[in-house]
Amino acid sequence: MLLPVRRLTLKILPDPKRVIARFFFNGEERATRLIKEILKLEKHEVFDLISPLLQEFSKRHRNITKILLHHCKKVKGSLVSAGIDYKSLDYYTKLLIGSYFTNEYSIESAAFFNPSIVPDPDQSNLEQGQLRLILSFRAVGEGHISSVVFRRALLDKDNAISVIPSGSYVSEAETIRNAIYNKRLFLTKASEAGINENFLENVEQHLGSEFGYEELKSIILEAKMQDGTDDELIQQYDLILALSDSYRELSFSRDTDISDRVIFPISEFEQKGIEDARFVRFINDDGGVVYYATYTAYSGTQIMPKLLETTDFYDFKVSPLNGTGALNKNLALFPRKINGKYAMLSRIDGWNNYLMYSSTINEWNEPVKIQAPKYPWELNQIGNCGSPIETPEGWLVITHGVGPMRRYCIGASLLDLDSPEVEIGRLKEPLLIPNSDEREGYVPNVVYSCGSVINNNELIIPYGLSDYGSSFAAVNLADLLCRLKKG
Repeated sequence: MLLPVRRLTLKILPDPKRVIARFFFNGEERATRLIKEILKLEKHEVFDLISPLLQEFSKRHRNITKILLHHCKKVKGSLVSAGIDYKSLDYYTKLLIGSYFTNEYSIESAAFFNPSIVPDPDQSNLEQGQLRLILSFRAVGEGHISSVVFRRALLDKDNAISVIPSGSYVSEAETIRNAIYNKRLFLTKASEAGINENFLENVEQHLGSEFGYEELKSIILEAKMQDGTDDELIQQYDLILALSDSYRELSFSRDTDISDRVIFPISEFEQKGIEDARFVRFINDDGGVVYYATYTAYSGTQIMPKLLETTDFYDFKVSPLNGTGALNKNLALFPRKINGKYAMLSRIDGWNNYLMYSSTINEWNEPVKIQAPKYPWELNQIGNCGSPIETPEGWLVITHGVGPMRRYCIGASLLDLDSPEVEIGRLKEPLLIPNSDEREGYVPNVVYSCGSVINNNELIIPYGLSDYGSSFAAVNLADLLCRLKKG
């Protein structure tokens, strides 16, 4: 018998008006020709062209002039090819050139799904029973490029949820490349990414046990100049620089609302998407709080599990996850250490659940299988739907199962608090099955979540609707735990 689940009426759907201004470059030859044509314009013609553009697009983007100037700087090489020095250009010509190398990208025009949920760091000025939340979503636009976006929400004492409307602008973060790389982990990840072993051995000789981005970049650029005629080798140099972009810091302007912030792919190893971020409120040994999110970076051919870290949702650290257990999708971090070690769920083989422990947050090895598909609705694969939730009865793990017709359903398991490799119980039937209102979408017959939260004795599950939109469900926590203990 299925447990009673309360589906909330609120649905969040993709909004094609949510756009960012991206750099657009269509090749050196075309860029040089275009710049030469722009430079033929008289000053009054330049102003007459750029002035209405600024008026129009300032309503769609925060600080559009800063964006256009930045994009103009990115074509300095093409300016040189066109016979002009960037510094000699006047302000409006720079803006106009930048506009020709800019296009709008609608970040959620195709889909808005696979939500995660955590308590907001700010819980001030609330009434008893209320809980302020931060939701993250996988937003998908043209070309199936995924990014991470956010909304703020509020649960009331009856667990009715309201999502705060999004702001007028969407803003990308400033990228800061000041990471210090561990040579062993960096080269191991480079090998996993398919970079030539002989090439890596050559690079290794020039690196210390730890090194910075600028040091790596100078070594690579010098080597590229020496080997400039070998196209295959040049590709390897470019790949290792792209891998270095997988380690970075992101900083959002303090005048942005959380709904304004988008984490958009910038590295070659995630150029096709940042998928299914699983956020968790992590409690350190000293009681301090940090928010982590595991996500899947997808290049179009390769998968790279990665980690986000933040305390305030303005500044984020980004790094790959390393080790034999950091493979495939579906990594989910436990919200505290267990027996002195970090703990993580994973699905390294694509269809079973594994458990790993680690002394460090970025390196994961020796995965142990703890769950395999068991019931008909999950026989294709089982995986997690977000980080485990601590309850007095055990670790509550919301799961997903894939059954006949590739239908995705949401279930639940209970793991032992001290030894989570021990399964106390698992639901024989799913909690959520896509109903007639939920089965149509970008990928039909799918309900899927990347995280849940407990409030007022209910489990609140945000979930994706057939990879198109998102909604919410609630289930009585005591009833769920009772059923799991019997299972």
